Parts: sequence; C-alpha cells; structure tokens
Amino acid sequence: MRTPTKTLAATLFFLVIAAPTLPSPGPASVALGPALADDSNWPQWRGPGSNGISTETGLPMYWDENENILWKTEIEGRSHSSPIVWGNRVFITTAVRGDVVPGHEVAVHSLFGEAYLHPDAVDGNRSHTLEVVCLDAETGQILWTSVVFKGPMYEDRHRRGSFAAPTPATDGELVYTWFGSEGMFAFDFDGNEVWSADLGDIATIGLGVGTSPVLYENLVILQCDENDGQKSFIAALDKKTGEEVWRKSRPVQISWTTPNLVENPSGEIELVTVSHEFTIAYDPATGEEVWRTDGVRSNPIATPVVAGNRVFVSAGFPRKITMAIDTGGTGDITGTDYRAWDYEKGTAYVVSNIYYQGYLYLLNDQGILTCLDAETGELVYEGGRVPIPATFKASPVAFDGKILLASEDGDVFLIKAGPKHELLISNSLNEPIWASPAIANGTIFIRGDRHLFAIREMSGAGS
Repeated sequence: MRTPTKTLAATLFFLVIAAPTLPSPGPASVALGPALADDSNWPQWRGPGSNGISTETGLPMYWDENENILWKTEIEGRSHSSPIVWGNRVFITTAVRGDVVPGHEVAVHSLFGEAYLHPDAVDGNRSHTLEVVCLDAETGQILWTSVVFKGPMYEDRHRRGSFAAPTPATDGELVYTWFGSEGMFAFDFDGNEVWSADLGDIATIGLGVGTSPVLYENLVILQCDENDGQKSFIAALDKKTGEEVWRKSRPVQISWTTPNLVENPSGEIELVTVSHEFTIAYDPATGEEVWRTDGVRSNPIATPVVAGNRVFVSAGFPRKITMAIDTGGTGDITGTDYRAWDYEKGTAYVVSNIYYQGYLYLLNDQGILTCLDAETGELVYEGGRVPIPATFKASPVAFDGKILLASEDGDVFLIKAGPKHELLISNSLNEPIWASPAIANGTIFIRGDRHLFAIREMSGAGS
C-alpha cells in the first residue's frame, strides 16, 4: 500500500492503492451494439440495460403547460432519484426535511487518520422522513406512500444533494429501494413492506450515497464504497428475502457510481464497477473478481456505459477521462489490448454518458456535447452547445434518433443523434431538474424539483 501525500488527500480525498500484477490474454473480437430494451417498462436507473436508451417512437417533440403534459403531480420533499416505471405504476423516493433534533450528532469522518468535515455537508442533524411513493402512470394519482425511516440521519448530505438520491429498481414483483445507512427496503406493488436489510453504516464523508441497486437473476446488488476505503464492499442480497448472499471487500475509497452488467464475448455476464483506484469486474452470481484495471483517478460518479461487449467508464472532476474497455479478460488487464482507448476531455462531474447508434456522446457540466466513434475513440465532433447558458446534473436519454438533455434550470433540449450536432427544439418545465428522465409506454417522465411530469403526444401527430 502506498501512502498518499496530504496534497493529494486535500485535493482528491482519495487513497491510491497499488494494483497487483496479474497476467491476462488479449481480447477476442468485440461486438458493439445496443442493449436489448423492453420499452413497456423503465425498471431501474437509466432504464432497460441501464444505458438510457428507449426504442419508442411517437414521443412528443414539443410541450408546454397547455400542450402534451399528460399530468403533473406535486411530490413532497427533496430527491434526485429518477422515476422507474412498470406497467401502469410509477415509483419514486423522497426525503422530507424536518426539524433539528437537539443533541443529535452526525457521524464523524476521517481521511488518512485525520478528522474531516466536508464544507458542503448539511442536514444530518435534522429529522427526515424517507418515503417510497407509487403513482398511477396514466393519471398521476398517488396510489400509496410508504415511510421507511423517520428520524435524524446517520450523517450529512451535500447541500445540493438529497437523502433520497439512489433510484429504485423493480423486477415487476417487488420494488427495491436503497437509502444507504438507513437501510434497504423491498415493497410489493400494493405498498406492503416485504423485507428490509441493514448493511451497516455507509460513510460518505458527509455527502450522502449515490449508487442505485442493480438486479441480476435472484439478486439485488449494492456497491458500498466509503470514506478512505477501509470498510468498502460490494454485496448481493436475495431478492425474495433480503438475506445476504455474498459480500466482498473492495480496496477502494468512496464512490457514488452505480455498477453495470455487460455480456462478454463468451456470453458470460460481468458486473463492472468504477472507483478512483480501480475498475473491477465481478461475477455477479458469486462476487468473485474477474478482472481489474486502472480506476478513473477522479471522483467516481458516472455509471459505466455498455455497447455490446465493450464498456466505457468515465469521470469529470478533477480529472476528465473516458476509458473504453473490452470485456472477457482475466486478472490485471492494464497495458493489454483489452484497454481499447482513452479520451481525456468532455466529461461532466455527475452526468453519465450515453452510447447510441454507434456513437458515444460525452456531456460536460455546461451541456457541451462531444461525439466519439465508439469503436475507435476518434473524435466525430466537439463543442456541440445548447442555445442558452445551462448546467446539468441529469444524465441524457436517447430515443427515435434524438438525445434528450435536461438542465438544472428546467430546460429540456432535443439534439439530433448522429455525426453532426443539431439542436431540434427546446422546451421548459419551469422548475429545476436534477433527476434523469424515464421513458415508457409512449410517455416521458421527468422529475422536477417540485413535481413529477408525464409528457405524451396528445395530438396524435407524434414527433
């Protein structure tokens, strides 16, 4: 183990751990293609395949308060989790802020043996009510609300963040919600709690958790990286009972990224995780490590993007990096042909990128798009701008030859997909947007700061 300097600790808050040297063969041929999607549902973070892609057509190009808004429903509380959709049900989470709890002390954090308080950490001393909310997808009526926790929090959150940041997931039978140190909860579609699980305290230097649950066969998987990495782990729970099936420690520091599943050239499924120190693939059934390579050496927030047998991992602060990695390797694949290419510009702090129709699109914090050839990493275009000054936290989604970008100011931009940047139209919801959109059953669901919106083509003209 190498001990970082205090300058590195102050700048990155990361501990660099030396990687073991393990042999690995070169890659087989790599197929790039879209993940399979079932557009009748949007069951998890970034939808089917966790890549933000819908194959729906006929979605609206234009909307305002009087046109193509199927419904909007006010949601109490603060949350950056995205809506998920299954059939005629929409599920979201929220955190309702309460009063200061006298005498309550939040977790004390340390980095490299020294006490640390993040300057943007707030609200852990207040009571919060954490809720799961179910709505009717056609009417926006709230069907039920279930409280999973009420009281003071284990630790703070970022002042611009939320205690309800992870997006739920569903398999059509249960809804799985994750609130970090406050627990994991599974509900049936009628709002009855089926099970809950306590995975322990997840310390996030007072910024809150960000990773969302991943479903694989009979498992729900959680990446739980914390503080300086002494207690980081990844774990899988039984979907039916919540019992822990496997847990593996991870030699990495805090992350806010959600893993992604990818099929390698041999047809085996790999679970790809990202951190500052390492990018590691696991066997999702057992938790055994399959391969590893360099991490992003930056704040790990963006979700890995999958294109066929290739995965793209990225980060945007303080270092901007996108790495294209071909799956199917074993051991340490650093320096091998499995590392297809790197690109060191164009990425955002929070936003995940998107692969669509042969191109990888990178979005920076100001909404400037960079388009790369996903096979070669060659630049197709850069500097693709939205028409007004904007900042972005929501990740893009793609459908019907278009890429949808939603800004913090509530403006939504549709960009034509392809090798030339072209703005098609701009719309506004007139309230801030932090959560990433969902698309299902001919409807775009966008969560604003105060409302959940359902947007559908009402004239029958489509796009």
